[in-house]
Amino acid sequence: MVIIHIIPFYILINMSFKSSQDTSSKWLFPTSIYLENFTNAWKAAQLDRAILNNSIITFSVVVLVVFIGAFASYPLARYQTKWNNFVYTLSVACLIVPALTILVPLYKLIVDMNGINSYWAVILTQVTFSLPITIFLFTGFIHSVPRELDEAGLIDGCSRFGVFFKIILPLLRTITATVVILIGVQVWNDYQFSVFFLQKKDMMTIPVALSGFISQFQSNVNWVAAGCLIGMLPLTIVYLILQKYFVKGVVDGAIKG
Repeated sequence: MVIIHIIPFYILINMSFKSSQDTSSKWLFPTSIYLENFTNAWKAAQLDRAILNNSIITFSVVVLVVFIGAFASYPLARYQTKWNNFVYTLSVACLIVPALTILVPLYKLIVDMNGINSYWAVILTQVTFSLPITIFLFTGFIHSVPRELDEAGLIDGCSRFGVFFKIILPLLRTITATVVILIGVQVWNDYQFSVFFLQKKDMMTIPVALSGFISQFQSNVNWVAAGCLIGMLPLTIVYLILQKYFVKGVVDGAIKG
């Protein structure tokens, strides 16, 4: 399994350090290191601007999803009413709806709202499609938190909001790290929404900017490989920082509930 996952990265690294004139097999190490692929990809794709666009969109989506998801999940986990069960079931059911199935009416809606080439349109769209899995994970985790903690907080004079902010929210660190990684990777690598909603050159995200290197008339795989390595670095750093919380958060959020 490890070998299967490593093979694409091995090929990616190989291609990123090879010159376009090097016609050797992608399986062979480059005979000489060609670093110009990175500088060419950076300049041609305007990766500095693309990374900024990715950062703004991803950070905004993750913050909104974490807070909205946590706020929504607390009453869904604590109050087992028919209405709350219906809302939870409906939210989880949205996981089976592929985004591409409603992309055409969604695009028309964004056009009518003058949202093309604007951050808010992509951010709100990403938040909408990210909330179901977030609510599922947060609700499952909060189910595992003893209700006695809520009752103790209420006895001590906290309101429901106080219980949430002072008791429940600090306990959500591990599952929040999981949500940050899952949603962050999803939004950072998104192509389907960005390619339709962000059409100006200075608004493009990394996947859309790099896709310009491959078309009917050109195919510069080496530049794409170098650009992909550059685009991977920010999220790789975030994952290395949060990885110890990732598995624990998935298990607690998805199984204990």
